[in-house]
Amino acid sequence: MIQDFIEILILSAVQGISEFLPISSSAHLILISNFYNFSSSSLFIDIGLHLGSLFAIIYYFKQDLLNLKDNQKLLVLILVGSIPLIIFGYILYSTDIINLLRNTEIIAWTTLFFALVLFFSDKRDTNQNISTSLNIKTILFIGLFQILALVPGVSRAGITLTAARFLKFNRVDSSKIAFLLSIPALAGASFLGLKDAIQQSIELNYLLLIAITLSFIFSFVTVKYFIKYVSNFSLTVFVIYRTSVSLVLFLIIYF
Repeated sequence: MIQDFIEILILSAVQGISEFLPISSSAHLILISNFYNFSSSSLFIDIGLHLGSLFAIIYYFKQDLLNLKDNQKLLVLILVGSIPLIIFGYILYSTDIINLLRNTEIIAWTTLFFALVLFFSDKRDTNQNISTSLNIKTILFIGLFQILALVPGVSRAGITLTAARFLKFNRVDSSKIAFLLSIPALAGASFLGLKDAIQQSIELNYLLLIAITLSFIFSFVTVKYFIKYVSNFSLTVFVIYRTSVSLVLFLIIYF
């Protein structure tokens, strides 16, 4: 039981922290699965981890979401921006192509390449904001970039933040756009997981509840302090982190 709790704690921390930072949660979860054989890892645990992150982002932005009834434009934009990811995600998922992308070599190269893309995007001047500059054209641009996040190592939060920075949104607004777009993305991932789980005979147990709870806590804290961080600092620290991870992976793969 203690071993199971420790494993769930690690997985929840990885999911909750990396889901909302520009470092790729899928890559980190895949790498951990490759290097450690966690006995508690399962389809239902994966669903629980995603649900925890989904509940956290909904809770954090609860006031913004409640205000959507008076700001239907933003609601429509978030839904429109999510369409490309939903379409391509379903295609890759249903054709099983998604599993071909889950290998360490791909993760190493995407982690490095998109670290550089993030670095250059963060050097852009900022003269746009959500209230005046987020429209169908800009959200579709960001949404098309988000498709790349289907490849492990790219990072959904990272690529949407990168696209918004290329469009000259400031770091805080870019982060908010990325976080709001994460709601349909996490909901979609949870739905696909539940769809598969229904076909399996898996018993709900306390580990699932622990996974949801811990993932919620780590996700909420990450979102809260990441927004505070980008209010004062650049994204260079994440570029350095991604570059370091990729170099370590290159050493493991090629040497």
